[in-house]
Amino acid sequence: MNVVLREIHDSDLPVFFRQMNDPEAIEMAAFTAKDPADWDAFDAHWKRIRATPGVVNRTVLADGDVVGSAAVYGDPGEREVTYWIDRAYWGRGIATRALRALLDEVPERPLYARAAADNAASRRVLEKCGFRVTAQDRGYANARGAEIDEVVLTLDG
Repeated sequence: MNVVLREIHDSDLPVFFRQMNDPEAIEMAAFTAKDPADWDAFDAHWKRIRATPGVVNRTVLADGDVVGSAAVYGDPGEREVTYWIDRAYWGRGIATRALRALLDEVPERPLYARAAADNAASRRVLEKCGFRVTAQDRGYANARGAEIDEVVLTLDG
């Protein structure tokens, strides 16, 4: 399977919206929008992040199909990676290949990532790409309606 990143097109947004409303994916990710089904909030969020200088937003394509997104955002020295892959494509190595491509595109280090402590799949993706767990934290997870444990991972130079 050929996995590539490209600039986000307006036509990708409805696909992202559908992907980010999958109940199982929402539960796994935990740290989601307050109301993932609110198109207006989703649209406003994407307009804001697409207009923010320094944010690197990419669409993830697998064999030409839009299967998710990947991004680097935040202030220098505190920048984080994030990604979302359509659940229909989980378990095929797409997230790992997409994150590796993003890390090749954004060479600055350190970079950080966060994941729900019980999201073993996301931790595996991050660790395969060189991130290491460096801290534990707790945060409010909208998808679960509660504060939960999370891990902070770091990718150093």
